[in-house]
Amino acid sequence: MRMLWKNIKGLVGAYDQPPTHLSGKEMRNFAFMEDAWLAIEDGKVVDFGAMSEFPGIVDWSGLEVLDCSGRYVMPAWCDSHTHLVFAAPRGGEFLARLEGKSYQEIAAAGGGILNSAKALQSMPEEQLLSDARERLKHVMKLGTGAIEIKSGYGLTSEAELKMLRVIAALKVEFDLPIRATFLGCHAVPEGDWTSESWTEHVIKELLPKVAEANLADYVDAFCEEGYFSADDVEAFLKASNDLSIPGKVHVNQFNSIGGVKMGIENSVRSLDHLEELSVDDLEALALRSNSGGSPLFACALPGCSYFLSIPYAPVRRLMDANVPVALATDFNPGSAPSGNMGRVVQMGMVKMKMHPLEAIAAATINGAAAMGLADVAGTIGIGRSANLLLTKPMDGLETMGYAFGEESVEKVFIGGVQQ
Repeated sequence: MRMLWKNIKGLVGAYDQPPTHLSGKEMRNFAFMEDAWLAIEDGKVVDFGAMSEFPGIVDWSGLEVLDCSGRYVMPAWCDSHTHLVFAAPRGGEFLARLEGKSYQEIAAAGGGILNSAKALQSMPEEQLLSDARERLKHVMKLGTGAIEIKSGYGLTSEAELKMLRVIAALKVEFDLPIRATFLGCHAVPEGDWTSESWTEHVIKELLPKVAEANLADYVDAFCEEGYFSADDVEAFLKASNDLSIPGKVHVNQFNSIGGVKMGIENSVRSLDHLEELSVDDLEALALRSNSGGSPLFACALPGCSYFLSIPYAPVRRLMDANVPVALATDFNPGSAPSGNMGRVVQMGMVKMKMHPLEAIAAATINGAAAMGLADVAGTIGIGRSANLLLTKPMDGLETMGYAFGEESVEKVFIGGVQQ
């Protein structure tokens, strides 16, 4: 299969030598080429450039030509934080919140993560996989071309392993990069468990099984009041690092309890949420980002902020401090029941005051890098898989945020195949 896309109004994120990521102050300089063309062969990008320098067509055989006049082309979205494998929606809890209860009150009454765990524990693995398969197909049609999927709704050893096996099956079945994350410390299970005893159980009994079966690319934990302390999470991260499984952390969603500094000290790949960010937290992140070495990503989840009516992560301050920022959906049944990355990019512009190129960079190149996928996703480069988005005709990239009720993506291609 050969394709030529011509008259592209703006080609976004295309590089001869793609960078691994963009730090905060660099994000506005995400590659942009006006009036461009792009060639695809056997599902991979084989060339691109400006229309003024188009070399012409020598071999027309089997060539499909797509006129992209008025449209933008960019890398497919890279969603670096999802809980796509779950058993049931939680619409009843949404109603409870509309009636005045807080997210924390619902969780304390046995709802929230515990509610999801009960449903997942009883669901057969085949049905769990079937449901996850349909969700993944749906978000791919919305533009997602690389994705991270977490466990965490099991809250028993067998149920957590069941979730990770489902993610492993999705990796085999689908032609897009998928990262699996063992969210071992998500909530304290019902019964006699405490955060300390569950963390110890995860470290001694469950983590070794996950590592032996090679079921996780990352580990994760929910560092928050009422869930797991910084000390709990640090013990978990140290154990995973000993097994060569890098970490991520849910941190500062509702409270700042030392998780940012702890995560930095334990070499996590990303710190996710960050809705409540203290001055000390920001200074620590800035120092880490400007000290060289491997990047640490601040992953903002505006869909969760929107749905729970909580503050949005202060990404403007993070970018000004040169911290590399990623945007992700947090797709889950309780606090962010949408996997639409296009809406996340819109919220990045409208609610977080991100420039269009900053928001797109956060949802592509930095999202890929936050998953350790910088070499295969997040940018357009010769030899890379043609995981691409083609927008509807737009006056400018700012239209993606301005027309906030519209879907800006017209076509999605994964491996050069339209979804």
